[in-house]
Amino acid sequence: MKLIRGLPVLHDSRQGVVVTLGAFDGLHLGHQALIARARERARERNARSMMLTFEPMPREYLQPDSAPARLTNFRERWRLAAASGLDELCVLRFGARLRGLTGEAFAQRLAQAFGATVIVVGHDFRFGRDGTGTAEGLAACGQRLGFEVEVVAPVKGEGERVSSTAVRESLVAGDFSRAALLLGRRYTMRGRVTRGAQLGRTLGFPTANLRLKRRRAPLGGIFAVLVHGVASGAWPGVASLGTRPTVAGVEPWLETFLFDFAADLYGREIEVEFVAKIRDEARFDSLDAMVARMHEDVSEARRLLAG
Repeated sequence: MKLIRGLPVLHDSRQGVVVTLGAFDGLHLGHQALIARARERARERNARSMMLTFEPMPREYLQPDSAPARLTNFRERWRLAAASGLDELCVLRFGARLRGLTGEAFAQRLAQAFGATVIVVGHDFRFGRDGTGTAEGLAACGQRLGFEVEVVAPVKGEGERVSSTAVRESLVAGDFSRAALLLGRRYTMRGRVTRGAQLGRTLGFPTANLRLKRRRAPLGGIFAVLVHGVASGAWPGVASLGTRPTVAGVEPWLETFLFDFAADLYGREIEVEFVAKIRDEARFDSLDAMVARMHEDVSEARRLLAG
């Protein structure tokens, strides 16, 4: 899959692109339905399929203090998009210039810069200045500019509409089975292992540390996890996602202790799969009290993963 940052320069080989656009946070089953339909329409037309998305996500720019927690950072979204079979992923910077475009001006860019012949969107799609444009409005623009708009109906999982909001609610509640149903996969976080303060190593719990690279995480606490990317199969462990209040931490980290594992993982890209929540993050009165609870967390994680 080709990654494009910013508006592409249109040339003849780009004619006939089928575009699906939106925030695509989490790449849940609803998003996957949009991608599948875009790929299907592209095959019918012998065209290329493209996902067009934004960074930061629009609500992060418009409402920085109240934007929803991110299910996926950019790299995670890119990895998931690449696995979907799309030909291209285009990322536009969402800022004052893009925000200020009218619906008509935005539609013109879709036609002129991308050469879009079909645009696939969800039923609740909004675009243009202040989000006033609708799918119906985009279709009206398309009649003038030469592209077709197809609206994909909501996807339901066991009777409920699949949405990023529903996934977030599941993660906050520790209901990973429901989250997996909505996502079509287990919820994971991915990143490159970074060297931290190495406090865990001195306490007997060396951890693989990931920077979250998102403004807010959609969950927090202590979890039983499976780690991918360190061996041929998934490796069991226990993870802490939070700010480490006992040591006056501020920045949130995902710190994972892999059971019976000794190899150096610095610089390795890993993926942490959340299996079950053990407890919320807590502040302890001493490091000794924290270590005692960490031993309990390890025992509980082993029990949960063995079952």
